Amino acid sequence: KSQKDVNQYEIFKELLPQDLLKFGLIPEFIGRLPIIATLKDLDKEALIKILVEPKNSLVKQYQKLFEIDGVELVFEEALEAIVDKAIERKTGARGLRSIIEEIMRDIMFEIPSNPNIEKCIITKATVSDNAEPEIVINENKERLKPVAKKKRQMPKTSEKETA
Repeated sequence: KSQKDVNQYEIFKELLPQDLLKFGLIPEFIGRLPIIATLKDLDKEALIKILVEPKNSLVKQYQKLFEIDGVELVFEEALEAIVDKAIERKTGARGLRSIIEEIMRDIMFEIPSNPNIEKCIITKATVSDNAEPEIVINENKERLKPVAKKKRQMPKTSEKETA
C-alpha cells in the first residue's frame, strides 16, 4: 500500500512492545509502560464542543469579559471557521485559544474606549478573511457607572479591650 492508503491510527492500534524495542527505546523504559495507548485527532464536532460546553469555555470567558463593558458578544458561524483553522494548522484544542486571541486582539482594546458599543458580532469572514467584526452602536445606551468599593471599617472596640 502507498502511504496515502495507510491509516496511521490503524497501524498504531497494532503496536507491540517489540516494535518499541526496534524503534530504539530501551527495555527498562518499555517495561515501565504498563499500557500503550494511541490517540486520534479531535474532529470538528468535538472541537466546537470544547469551545462552547465547558463551564469555563473560551467563548464564555470572552462573553463575560465583554459583558463587564456592557457589550454582548455573539459568534455567528465563526466557531466552525475557528475550528477549521485549528484543524488546518494541526494544533487541535490547544490552538483554539491562540486563534480566538488573534481575532479578538484589536476589538478588545476598542470596546472599552467607546461606551456606545452595544453588541459585537464575530462572523465567518472575521475569522477566515481577517475582516473587522460587526459592531452595533447605540447612541442612546446608558453608560455604566463604576462600582464603588466599600471601605472596610474596623470594628469599634472599647478602651478596656485595648488596654
